[in-house]
Amino acid sequence: MMEWRRIGLGIAAVVLGACAPGFAADEPAPLADRAAAEIVAAIDEHIRTGWTDNEIEASPTADDGEWLRRVYLDLVGHIPPVEVTTAFMEDKAEDKRDRMVDTLLDDPHYVRNMTTVWANTLLGRVTPERTSRAGMEKFLRENFARRRPWNEIVYDMLTAEGKYEENGAVNFLLGQLQGNPNREDYTVEATARASRLLLGMQVQCTQCHDHPFNTWKQAQFWEFDSFFKQIVRNDVDKYDAQSGRMVDDYSELNFRDYSGPVFYETRAAEMKVSYPAYFGRELEINSSTNRRLEFANLICRDDPSKQLARSMVNRTWGQFFGFGFTKPVDDMGPHNAPSHPELLEKLTDEFIAANYDVRRLCGWICKSEAYGLTSRFNDRNTVDDPANGEVPLFSHMSVKSLTAEQLYDSLLIATGAHQAGQASYEEAQAQRQMWLAEFLRIFGGADDQEPTVFAGSIPQALMLMNGELVNKAVSADSGSYLNSVLNDSRLRSDNQRVQQLYLSALGRLPGRKEVTQLGAFVKSHPNKLQAFQDLYWALLNSNEFVVNH
Repeated sequence: MMEWRRIGLGIAAVVLGACAPGFAADEPAPLADRAAAEIVAAIDEHIRTGWTDNEIEASPTADDGEWLRRVYLDLVGHIPPVEVTTAFMEDKAEDKRDRMVDTLLDDPHYVRNMTTVWANTLLGRVTPERTSRAGMEKFLRENFARRRPWNEIVYDMLTAEGKYEENGAVNFLLGQLQGNPNREDYTVEATARASRLLLGMQVQCTQCHDHPFNTWKQAQFWEFDSFFKQIVRNDVDKYDAQSGRMVDDYSELNFRDYSGPVFYETRAAEMKVSYPAYFGRELEINSSTNRRLEFANLICRDDPSKQLARSMVNRTWGQFFGFGFTKPVDDMGPHNAPSHPELLEKLTDEFIAANYDVRRLCGWICKSEAYGLTSRFNDRNTVDDPANGEVPLFSHMSVKSLTAEQLYDSLLIATGAHQAGQASYEEAQAQRQMWLAEFLRIFGGADDQEPTVFAGSIPQALMLMNGELVNKAVSADSGSYLNSVLNDSRLRSDNQRVQQLYLSALGRLPGRKEVTQLGAFVKSHPNKLQAFQDLYWALLNSNEFVVNH
């Protein structure tokens, strides 16, 4: 098996059985226009300058299998089907990687993947009480599918009112409002999360005191908070005749009258007041002013600081590279200088010029030279290790743990486990939902800053090694990938079958030594079916399967 530097994850496994996009060599590349090529070239120039200035040498370009697996996981949320991997490796066209990026960005699974990423980011892994994740996902899915500008999506989330499933945009703020609405801290969490997740600024530390490392003041937090004082959640119950009790019906986000200042106390026990203001831009307010609407206009449509766009660029770069231009991605400011300030500003300006088009932003990043590098270090770039606190130079791809959804969906893509032994599509879908719920229970967690990371815990290990899904995956039942490999008349030798299992699980062909050893293992095993089941089980439980490298 391959050894991957600095991977301390001990086991592996898993993902989805949805149909994956194919690869048509003669399809046009809708994003591969001159402007996009110039932006990608600018990215490459800025990153190379960092390598030169720091006297390091970039790692080699990733081979086709490594790159294809990576871009599939990053853009559509699961590994590529084996037939796509085979076709891609056989394609000799120079522009095949750019065309694959365009193909994946136009695939419905890109929309589903972005919906999952942002639902987890905005709501966290554990859905807040009486908040609709389904409503939030519907809102995100429709907007990503329509390719709406990011600033307009954010505008809707900041200004939305209504029921949590009729207007899914309300769920972002709705999930942050808990407790007594008459308390002064009722909207504090909404203020902190909106600033951190949408603007990339952790202003919550100024809630109680001035920031120790920059010019942010305590008053500025409460000026931000003043914009959110006109919201209140309303939880509606209904009578359930069967139980004879009142039960949850729905929740909604409503406007409430609030025209005064915010009162807060300093560490010196002085009482202060704050009115709505956005980094010095004071808002003229009266009894009819909709503060949230004004706030949304300030950051989404009339902000010379460009912080909304800059934050999205930084977060998206971090999504693909494992590290943003700042660490963490949601703590931007004068106290935390970006690793590549000129590139960050360049991409911010281009993102705005492209009408906040998230797909174009993803395309630029995924077509860059740095994104296409292997994850292996060389002798001249070992210092470029942001995992050890170094400033990232992006001279190699960082290894990223798969999220729970990526694990689950990739296992299904590799094995067809959701189809094995099932009599109908409905049965397969029902089984999938049951497995995914169990997966998220064990792999989930409540960390909303970084989507779930495989931590190698005992419950996770046991589920991967002995769980029903993995056992189903290697059962060789009718409909499974293992069954198709064992019964494919085109595969004339055990070595060819070993190669197919490697392509399916790891996106690469086995090395010569692996083929020799595994071929001998299968040949000497008293039960050939058991031998192939053991081999596939080992591949699905390997370090190489459980990470995006």
